[in-house]
Amino acid sequence: MSAKTVQVPVKQLANGATLPAVGLGTWPMDDAEAGAAVVHALQAGYRLIDTAESYQNEEGVGEGIRRAGIPRAEVFVTTKFNKEWHSVEGVRTTWEHSATRLGLEYIDMMLIHWPNPGQDRYVEAWRGLVKLLEAGKVRAIGTSNFTAEQLQRIIEATGVVPDVNQIQHSPFWLRGDLLAFHAEHGIVTESWAPLGSGRGMLGAAPVVDAARAHGVTPAQAVLRWHVQRGTVPIPKSVDPERMAQNLDVFGFELTPEEVRAIDTLDGTGPELVSPLEFGH
Repeated sequence: MSAKTVQVPVKQLANGATLPAVGLGTWPMDDAEAGAAVVHALQAGYRLIDTAESYQNEEGVGEGIRRAGIPRAEVFVTTKFNKEWHSVEGVRTTWEHSATRLGLEYIDMMLIHWPNPGQDRYVEAWRGLVKLLEAGKVRAIGTSNFTAEQLQRIIEATGVVPDVNQIQHSPFWLRGDLLAFHAEHGIVTESWAPLGSGRGMLGAAPVVDAARAHGVTPAQAVLRWHVQRGTVPIPKSVDPERMAQNLDVFGFELTPEEVRAIDTLDGTGPELVSPLEFGH
């Protein structure tokens, strides 16, 4: 792995907290893989680590944070919880479980992992997150895989806007209407599957052309596309060299023409995972 440690810019959240502009995803790593990946990531300069109850690797993530030797205050840890905790008391309970597994006194951000509209308890889950924030147990709160309509509902019910909505987003899925809603309400967009989940995006001509023009990898070109569009990508890797490459996207800039060319990939990939049908 390169010895270079990248200094990652941050984005300001609506509540005043700061969020690193690129993070490390940890699905589907087990505890051992996640622990090793987090150590390498933090040493390379990552400061945003993303996990979830359903990933079953929170213990490994926490161990990696401790082993890396980076001051806790410099690391932004996000986790997410499942549908069985969609109540005010349930959210407090799942926070306690995650904090114990991570071995942390506080968690930087918690997200509702999926809205699960068939269960229809995500408003209560959001009320629970608001209470966690008020109690100082988290620094930020948000959602994952929410539609604009679902976001509007929790905002109207509580008066509290999510700091983040983490969604499936990449050149394959521009999702312009949802991102416009985010921008209107000051919600930061985090992108899971930012590189297209190995579905051919990195071999697409606009991506290859941009990468060649800047002397970078196709993955770096796509991640830079995310950064320039203002979204926070959460790429996953267990390979230290690739991890470092994925973070090293702040030393070049795509031209407006290159960004627009990559935008043309919208709708050419596999179908989105529907938050109206899928969830846990």
